[in-house]
Amino acid sequence: MTVPVFRPCMTTRIEGFSVDDLKWRMFDGVFADLWSVRCAPHAGGDYVGRDPRVVVMLEAQGAGSLQFETGDQRGHRRSGNAMTVSYVPAGLPMRGHVAGLSRLRHLDLHLDTAALHRRFAGDLDPARLDVPRMMLDDERLAAIAGLIATDMAQGEPLTALYGESLVTALLAALFEVRPAATVRGGGLTERTRRKVCDYIEANAARTIRLEDLARIAGLSVSHFSHAFKASVGMAPHRWQLRARVRLAQDLLARSPTSLVDVAASTGFCDQAHFTRVFKSVVGVTPSVWMRGQRADG
Repeated sequence: MTVPVFRPCMTTRIEGFSVDDLKWRMFDGVFADLWSVRCAPHAGGDYVGRDPRVVVMLEAQGAGSLQFETGDQRGHRRSGNAMTVSYVPAGLPMRGHVAGLSRLRHLDLHLDTAALHRRFAGDLDPARLDVPRMMLDDERLAAIAGLIATDMAQGEPLTALYGESLVTALLAALFEVRPAATVRGGGLTERTRRKVCDYIEANAARTIRLEDLARIAGLSVSHFSHAFKASVGMAPHRWQLRARVRLAQDLLARSPTSLVDVAASTGFCDQAHFTRVFKSVVGVTPSVWMRGQRADG
């Protein structure tokens, strides 16, 4: 069965903002957009979305402030440059007002409710989706959101698994999702671990979705992420990167091949990305590793 592609629906009325840069990415049931905007001395907007969303204020320039007002007319003010995370339920009107700021950079995550429940299976309390949480000053949420924004800003993702894992971690922390104790304390069965790892090895150069691995394991995405790391000691995206490096080593050892070609054929976005990951796994750059192989041979 083909799952419909999720597209968020927002009604907005804004004044005093102009877009400098916009990047977007689709995750499993999550549409993410990363905005960089210039602000007039006084700027604002009214927003209401069909779908729930997470709004992360990453940075602001200027000595002014940003204020949010939700449908109940309560105001939430942010001054300075601290990152804040807000959750806006579906259909809740929100108004934002900026005074004295010259630029804003923010990350919005629009959530498909059905996909959100699939991601966490029965561990997500549906009542949490109805409760707005505005301008949270939470270091853990801010750190995860910052990693998502950095990955998006780079254009080419590190791996699809990396971004999906970050999104799962952010939403689990925001909604206080607690995996079942049996999954949290233990890992995958040996048979399931082999099936998942074999799939990653066989498809290392391709885009692998966290949802696909979870389906192989017969778990929700959040359960799978915990269980996989408990079983192998690292996140799925790190396992895939190591598999790509092993594939690259095999290609380099078998025949003279340019690093550009090896990077392209093993799923890296460019030679620089390949070199960084190779060194992080092997301890030396591909060129140094090849010289060592020739000396040993």
